[in-house]
Amino acid sequence: MKAIILAAGMGTRLGKYTENLPKGMLEFNGKALIEWQVLKLREAGVTDISIITGYMGDRIRISDVTYFHNENFATTNMVESLMCAREILNDDVLVAYGDVIYTSKLAQLAVHYDGDIGVAADRSWRNYWIARYGTTEADLESLAIENGKIVELGLPREESSGIDFRYIGLIKFSAMGMRKALEIYDKKKDKNEHWVQSGNEFKQGYMTDLLNEIIIEGEAVSPIVTDGGWMEFDTVEDYEVMLRELENDAIAQGFF
Repeated sequence: MKAIILAAGMGTRLGKYTENLPKGMLEFNGKALIEWQVLKLREAGVTDISIITGYMGDRIRISDVTYFHNENFATTNMVESLMCAREILNDDVLVAYGDVIYTSKLAQLAVHYDGDIGVAADRSWRNYWIARYGTTEADLESLAIENGKIVELGLPREESSGIDFRYIGLIKFSAMGMRKALEIYDKKKDKNEHWVQSGNEFKQGYMTDLLNEIIIEGEAVSPIVTDGGWMEFDTVEDYEVMLRELENDAIAQGFF
């Protein structure tokens, strides 16, 4: 199978840290975020790894990977970045956000998921949120599961009540699952339709937009359930708080 790391974004919410560096190359405990991902993917048995670059793409230098470049990174979003590698979307594919790191255990869970479309979902997200924000009532979005299938994800929420899982940014497609995703993508592209969930114009689609459209079309999207095992670096606070938490065994256990 293949893995594709989406690392084209500008990372503006990381302020000074991404003025001269793509956020996937932020150093954390001795390695860049993307280097940690590549290491964990290889530990999980994935050797065919591609990186989609964009903002300051020339600063991303990882050995033994394939590169694709989204030259329109400033005016598009994750779905269009993924499509820059469309020529290789013909096999089982693990898609990962470039600003996330995860443990080998979580990488292996995702790699060995045997359904058509699986989304990593953290059942213990509240523990991480307390370390990350000091509260569970910040940066909230939906991830609803019924009868073992995801029925909604990525919608903003004002309070955490009823949010039992957290979307991570790690998605496994079988070859069949990717074909279904591409069919839906092409149908929307032909009509240049806005995305139902976010309302964004077509070229500004998030991965959650695409997943939501897959669900609307009646295709099964299943959770790959984990209890922690991941970190996201989206803001200055994320980065600085987690740098301070490196000595906290409850946070760092299993990553390094």
